[in-house]
Amino acid sequence: MKKACAVLACCFVLTAVCKSTFAQTATPPVDEKAAPAKSKSDPDVKAAQWAASLNLNDAAKEARVAAVITAHLTAVRDWHNSHDYTLVPEGMNPITGKVFNKLERQVIINSTIPKSVHESLMAGLRKDLTEAQVELVLDKYTIGKVAFTMNGYKSIVPNMTKEDEAFILTNLKLAREQAIDYKNVDQISTIFKIYKTKIEAYFTDSGRNWHAMYKAYADAQKAKKGAAPADQ
Repeated sequence: MKKACAVLACCFVLTAVCKSTFAQTATPPVDEKAAPAKSKSDPDVKAAQWAASLNLNDAAKEARVAAVITAHLTAVRDWHNSHDYTLVPEGMNPITGKVFNKLERQVIINSTIPKSVHESLMAGLRKDLTEAQVELVLDKYTIGKVAFTMNGYKSIVPNMTKEDEAFILTNLKLAREQAIDYKNVDQISTIFKIYKTKIEAYFTDSGRNWHAMYKAYADAQKAKKGAAPADQ
């Protein structure tokens, strides 16, 4: 009887030990909730796509370019998100005499981003890319606004000279490089507007009234569509 009891006691002990060991070594249940897919607007997603579009045929170089772009896009996004437009007091624009709107105030505060953010991007791109490739990246940032706006001017300005075209292109490229440090399309367009104003003043100052040329273009476009003239 004593032997039987001893055997049963040993069985209970072994069972308890096995359960304890299994509990410690068993694989925890897998969380079936998959990580949410990244948005196309995420900095690393954009950067990877832009770097891949260059067709560098060099994985290490492509990775470096993507990393530089990711760092810049992230810095611009974080600066925008942490600097609300309300940090700029609502006041008068001394050029127009109108009160600054929300977009203008946001552009003003975003313009305070450290210059090193821009400089690091450009230096990083130029380390691995040609100037032509750098321009392709800048076009990605600004959704091709240089070519689009240039084509618009060519349609509006009759008899455009090579000098005119060079002046326009120089200013549009300046706009493009400045605009990459802003968060969204509206802010980018605001930066381009600064340089478009300079371009339009250039034509007026050279004896070609910009507003008259634009009106003639708009009237011609409406006439093609069978619409009424711009002015009655």
